[in-house]
Amino acid sequence: MPTKSWRSDKLGRLGSSIFAEVASWKSEALAAGNDVIDLGIGSPDSPPTAGVRQALSEAVLKPDRYAYPSSQGSIAFRKQAAAWLQHRFGVSVDPDRELVTLMGSQDGLAHLALAVCNPGDVAVVPNPGYPIYSAALELAGIQPELLALRADNGFLPDLDQVPEQVWEKAKFVLFGYPANPVTAVANEAFFVRMIELAKRYGFLLVHDLAYSEMGFDGVQPMSVLQLEGAKEVAVEFHSLSKSFNMAGCRIGFLAGNETAVGALRELKANIDYGVFGAVQEAGIVALQEGISGVMEPVGKLYQQRRDVFIAALAAEGWLIEKPKATMFVWAPLPQMQWQLPDGAEWDARRISREMLVRAGVAVIPGDAFGSEGAGFVRIALVEEEAKLLEAAKRIGRFIRGE
Repeated sequence: MPTKSWRSDKLGRLGSSIFAEVASWKSEALAAGNDVIDLGIGSPDSPPTAGVRQALSEAVLKPDRYAYPSSQGSIAFRKQAAAWLQHRFGVSVDPDRELVTLMGSQDGLAHLALAVCNPGDVAVVPNPGYPIYSAALELAGIQPELLALRADNGFLPDLDQVPEQVWEKAKFVLFGYPANPVTAVANEAFFVRMIELAKRYGFLLVHDLAYSEMGFDGVQPMSVLQLEGAKEVAVEFHSLSKSFNMAGCRIGFLAGNETAVGALRELKANIDYGVFGAVQEAGIVALQEGISGVMEPVGKLYQQRRDVFIAALAAEGWLIEKPKATMFVWAPLPQMQWQLPDGAEWDARRISREMLVRAGVAVIPGDAFGSEGAGFVRIALVEEEAKLLEAAKRIGRFIRGE
């Protein structure tokens, strides 16, 4: 019988398998009897508000909620999303032509390249960056051009060092600020420059704004769409996962340029039937609460956790600059005070594995997000303060080899 592979070669090129690898380390630690504090995956540990949960519970009991929903989302949700954009950023979009509902922003990030590019096109993505940025290009047969994000430039791309031919070839340029994993924020001047480049070279500007409500110390993340002329060249992803603690509900939206939004809407009409109507009703309530102020902004919670955790790590000898936004800490590797028994060098992956297996604290090695992430680990602030304090103590003992 002939042997044929039933596994696409593309699967091996989608990016790092580190999340599965960390899961195996976690299993190893649990099997050894260790209690694990998981600061790896950025999944909020708080539920949505009581109002959102009540809306969801009532909606699932409605008998008419079990037909196929619209692939572009209900007009009620799209109007509410547009109203929230107007309230939060002063951005005006047409909910029919310039906004499409998504099964979380990951849905849109995974499919946008398929909708706006042809195989062989070039797209520019950050390094390090959220893994789906590059994986989506592989799925679509798009050639990636990587923009390095480095500490010496505030984890912003050095636009003056980008060769002109990169902009000329690019079909779209994707970035996200506040940024995952590097936690950086960008100012208005950066966004203005990117819009100018997009207009000059004709590429689509794609902004991932999943962490719009997680600015600290007075930082108010901005929308690229609030700038003059942005809708001519830009689209922006928004997610209710982090801002409204609805990660498991899978709902978000893309807004901006009518042609690009329409292309994604057309693609989705061929591959899915949209977000469950009850989830959309819950999303409407969440966005309404965001406008009315019923829900306390999530940034306050994560700023407090950041302060407690960074101070606790400093007391253990690991000094880390405070992030300005997101639910993560992007931490340079600590100075380890002991040697590995096998004589291997400490790197992000080895530190992450040994920290989990020996100390029971899960973090993600920075190289999982791209080559420029080597030398860092990403830590998610997704536990209550008492757990974060315990994690810091365990990390300190691990660093010292105790």
